[in-house]
Amino acid sequence: MCGLFKTPAYAYITARVRARKRKLIPKETYPKLLNMQLPEIIRFIEESEYKKDVDELSAKFKSIDLLEHALGRSLGASYRKLMDISRGEVNYLITEYMRRWDVWNIKTVIRGKYYGASEEEILNCVVSAGELHYPELELMAKKESIGDVIASLEHTPYYPVLTKYEGGMLNKIEDELDRLSYTRLLDAVGGSPGEKFFLKFIQTEIDIKNLKMLFRLKKAGVEREYVQNILITGGLELKESDLTRLSGLSFSELVHSLDGYSYWRSISDVVSDQMTTLMDVDTKLDAHLMNYASQISHYYPLSILPVLDYILSKKIEVDNLRVIARGKELKLADEIIRSHLVM
Repeated sequence: MCGLFKTPAYAYITARVRARKRKLIPKETYPKLLNMQLPEIIRFIEESEYKKDVDELSAKFKSIDLLEHALGRSLGASYRKLMDISRGEVNYLITEYMRRWDVWNIKTVIRGKYYGASEEEILNCVVSAGELHYPELELMAKKESIGDVIASLEHTPYYPVLTKYEGGMLNKIEDELDRLSYTRLLDAVGGSPGEKFFLKFIQTEIDIKNLKMLFRLKKAGVEREYVQNILITGGLELKESDLTRLSGLSFSELVHSLDGYSYWRSISDVVSDQMTTLMDVDTKLDAHLMNYASQISHYYPLSILPVLDYILSKKIEVDNLRVIARGKELKLADEIIRSHLVM
């Protein structure tokens, strides 16, 4: 597409996301929140940019549940707004990136049906941030069976994967839906300078997703064949041969085989053979990804990169607020809560 037509569209959306990013909670505020009790934290969030969502949901939910649902609703609305105000190429890229939420919601509805959850329980867990709008998710949640849910998605890109479901465990089609989401996204990225960095980010995100999965499955002693079937190809540093090699290692061997990758610098201080939780690894890898997005957002100001930076920053803010609130509810030490914040 001619750059003459692309520039106004990017100028508008990047100006909007920069204004939105300025409204996010500054990092310096998180230590102050850690000094508050749960009711004070909820009151702080009620008086912030989340006020509208809190007010509208206050009749249905209370305390920590109100906070959780208000944060999720705000996240979905923020992402949907980006799709509503963008046009052309940038809208296409945002929509493809947001398909991960379609996948999340489809998994949520199908898992809900599998375990006999109520319509309300299912809808409490969806995030209307992808191409599937909330009314469509409501209709899906009303379906009688998994088969009916799948049939309702006949005219979506997810249907060919979903038709492979033959009953029983859902893991296989869930993994294929994740793979489809990344395949479409990689295919969507063009060759402009900004999009080349966007591509590198997506490949880095795939690497990090695979690393998290490798740590989790190897910690559980899962066999090589199963691990290989779950991992997603297309990463930046972890090529298919790397994934094949790493999936065959024990947890201890995996830990000692990562120092050749750039991600090792981010996690080396929290990884050991004797580690009992992987939450610190997840937090460090998420911070690595967020910092990379922030770094590249300045390279090409009129591109998808500042939009990507805002998308990640908003998600991290929601996650951090949830971590603080849940930690306070469980009466965890401030140091433990702080260690799980992505900064």
